[in-house]
Amino acid sequence: MSISILSIVKALPLNPKEKICYHIDAVFGMGVSEGLSENLQFQYSRRTGRIKNFSIGNQLVATLRTDGGLALTIFGAKELFKDKRFRQNCIIPSEEAVPFISNGRSLFCKNVEWCGSNVKAGSDVAVIDKNDRVIAIGRALFGSKLIMKYHNGVAVKIREGIKSTVK
Repeated sequence: MSISILSIVKALPLNPKEKICYHIDAVFGMGVSEGLSENLQFQYSRRTGRIKNFSIGNQLVATLRTDGGLALTIFGAKELFKDKRFRQNCIIPSEEAVPFISNGRSLFCKNVEWCGSNVKAGSDVAVIDKNDRVIAIGRALFGSKLIMKYHNGVAVKIREGIKSTVK
């Protein structure tokens, strides 16, 4: 009598909320998922049955990427920012760069005033102003140490700015 590994895996279903919380903690740091609301809604792929994205009250929080990352929205970054540990995944630009970044323009290394220690090359980051308001979401092109060291080049390729979402 043999038991296949596939039957064991199917016998251990994981609660979707727990799965998302583990995923967020793995990507953004332990405990960051504690800021999430309890009423998460999930959208599943019809073909594979996996979670495609999740939302809170019809507001999209994030989409799961095929590489294991999360593509955050501005709303999602605001939700995760409720836990102050998420601040280590954020970047603060200089005051004169804020209008450009909130319109969706890229953030250059020379305009970075502070960078969290969890910022890694290729990771999603939130760009916040000095008053801790999320102004944009993007993908870091360098890690935190290199962003603060270099003064040339793009630090964050902005995907969505706060002013580009207001209609």
